[in-house]
Amino acid sequence: MRLASNEPSGHAPIGEVDVAVVGGGLSGLATAARLQTSGRSTVVLEAHSFPGGCSGYFRRKGFAFDVGATTLVDFEPGGVGGEFLDSIGMSHPPGDLLPGYQAWLPDRIVTLHRDPNRWHPERLRSLGDSQAHRDFWALLDKLADAFWDASRKGISLPLRSPGHALAAARILPPQHWPLGRHLFSTMGDALRRHGLRDDKALVGLLSMLIEDTVHATVDDAPLINAALGITIRGAGLTRAHGGMSGFMQALTAHYEATGGRFARNCEVQAIRGGKGNFGLETTKGTFRADQVVAAIPISITARIAPEAVTKRLDRFIKRDADRMGGALVMFLGVPEAEVSDHEWTHHQVLVDYDQPLGLGNNMFISVSAAGDLASAPAGHRAVMISTHCDLDMWEQLERSQYQSLKSSISDRMAQIARRVYPRLATNPVVFEMATPRTFERFARRPNGAVGGVRQTLRNTNLFAVPHEIGVDGFHLVGDSTWPGLGTVACTLGSRIVAGNVLKSPATATRTAKAGVPA
Repeated sequence: MRLASNEPSGHAPIGEVDVAVVGGGLSGLATAARLQTSGRSTVVLEAHSFPGGCSGYFRRKGFAFDVGATTLVDFEPGGVGGEFLDSIGMSHPPGDLLPGYQAWLPDRIVTLHRDPNRWHPERLRSLGDSQAHRDFWALLDKLADAFWDASRKGISLPLRSPGHALAAARILPPQHWPLGRHLFSTMGDALRRHGLRDDKALVGLLSMLIEDTVHATVDDAPLINAALGITIRGAGLTRAHGGMSGFMQALTAHYEATGGRFARNCEVQAIRGGKGNFGLETTKGTFRADQVVAAIPISITARIAPEAVTKRLDRFIKRDADRMGGALVMFLGVPEAEVSDHEWTHHQVLVDYDQPLGLGNNMFISVSAAGDLASAPAGHRAVMISTHCDLDMWEQLERSQYQSLKSSISDRMAQIARRVYPRLATNPVVFEMATPRTFERFARRPNGAVGGVRQTLRNTNLFAVPHEIGVDGFHLVGDSTWPGLGTVACTLGSRIVAGNVLKSPATATRTAKAGVPA
């Protein structure tokens, strides 16, 4: 049946659907959109008043700011994101395909071109042209080519059965099977094998790129994941007009136009029952569904899910408890003259090779495009500057201590960013800063952790949290699961999970009543 338009208070049943999706971030909304397009009745239950999650946004004084992801990865035709848009019949939103970005190292500037014909000579010119450098880059290129192709074909990990392993083998061509041995190596291992672990410029650049994509150091980051992470610009980075607000609002509108229901301000408090009769108790009443997709961090899922799900998630939560990280994000609305020094709108900055990453020592700068009036008023630009941080340093601070630490770090980040844009933040219209406390309050992330776990050989790929936890009809998707963080990972996860949901036949009466063919 269709969900009631007038929702009663309390916990009386207010709707029945084939699939209820908990969480309206990119992975949850993408999964729901795929299922709705495939003929299943769906509802997305979102605790906030707008979609996005870690791909969320907010508006201030005419500016649109991204709170997490700033670009869509691999959303061109033939890419993971391109396949998603095609599968739901949604046109590509207007935006700008980035030609790459610049990395500002302590002693040089490296231009990371998207075009491999420009990037390959640039990396040798700026980072070293020895045979060891050439062999190292050749390995990364081979890994990236093979596993980007596998991702676009829908490969799924971890391997849960012989049939699952066979399906993965069919996706990865035989000539690439030997590359599977690298599942047990880190980026640090590869650098040492080539005698390059002490190459400060190379390691400094890779460290920034890996921190932004797999949230790990070069010595911890799984080699294959790191190879994919440092080549995302080759897959294509698109900044939608309006940033993530432009894209997520367009996706939500498309989903609702196909009959999907996006229930805002609808926090799920408990999930009971099992396949065919799940009851989701929310702040707006009880929803019933045949199947459930949890698109929220697994630590939150475990608190509200049926006991069988909680028990199966417990070991993953304990395993990864010390592998969570946070972010600091500065939001600037500035006159265009403050950022008109460069044609490039995206930059990485590293201050000191010998200091740990995070807290401004490395930063990612994203600037809205000229003429993008969905992101900033005429004559202005939206600027987002992000860096990573540990979570414990923000815990148990008194208010004055918190404000002092926040202020000192924001001043430092602004000063560092002026290496790229010397006039930045001299006359800002908006100047705000988000910390883990901000993410905990507004994104409901436990302790303000963002972006999934810091990936290691022990918690990803063959050992990742699976989409299917072993409880019939209950599915997981999002950055807590394989393949992890980022728009491309969440989009790929939605493809896998939607496929798993569709393996079970729809409930004919519900589908027919919803006006969708069974």
